[in-house]
Amino acid sequence: MQKIHATTVIGILHNGEIALGADGQATMGNTIAKSNVRKVRSLMNGKVLAGFAGSTADAFTLIERFEEKLNAYGGNLKRAAIELAKDWRTDRYLRKLEAMLIVASKDDLLVISGTGDVLEPDNQIAAIGSGSMYAQSAAIALKKHASQLTAEEMVRESLHIAADICIYTNHNLVVETIR
Repeated sequence: MQKIHATTVIGILHNGEIALGADGQATMGNTIAKSNVRKVRSLMNGKVLAGFAGSTADAFTLIERFEEKLNAYGGNLKRAAIELAKDWRTDRYLRKLEAMLIVASKDDLLVISGTGDVLEPDNQIAAIGSGSMYAQSAAIALKKHASQLTAEEMVRESLHIAADICIYTNHNLVVETIR
C-alpha cells in the first residue's frame, strides 16, 4: 500500500507579517490522489499557524498533539514546539510518524521534525516538503530583491514558482497570515 504524501509548505516572516502557505496536491506514488488538500491550519484563535508535509494521517496527528502542547503551555510557541519534539523522539508511537511541521506566531517561525529538531530558520524563511527547495530559493530571492512585497505575496509567488518546477506541487494554494 502506497502512502499519500508530497507537498510544498513555506512560511515567511517579513516586515512584521507572517504568512504560511501550501499547495493542495497529495500524491500516491506517481499519481495525483487529490488536488485540494488543506495543509495549513490556523490555531489558538488565529494567533498561531501550522502547516504540514508528509503522510497526511501522521501530519494530522502531529498538529493535534502540537495544539494540545500549545494549550498546555499557554500559547507559548517555542515551548510547545520543544515539548512536542521531545515527545516525538521518546514516544514509540510518535517516532513512527512520517511528517514535518512549520509553526508560526507573529514573532516566531519554526520547523519541527520527527528527529526531535526544532529549527528557527535563517532568513525568516521556512520550507518543507517535496518542492521546498524550489519555494525556498524563490523566497530568498524575493526577500532580497523585492522587499516591497508583503509576506503573503512572497509566499504565493514562491509556491507558484515551485509548482512550475516540482511535479509534486500544484497551483491550488492556501495561504494564512498573521499581521
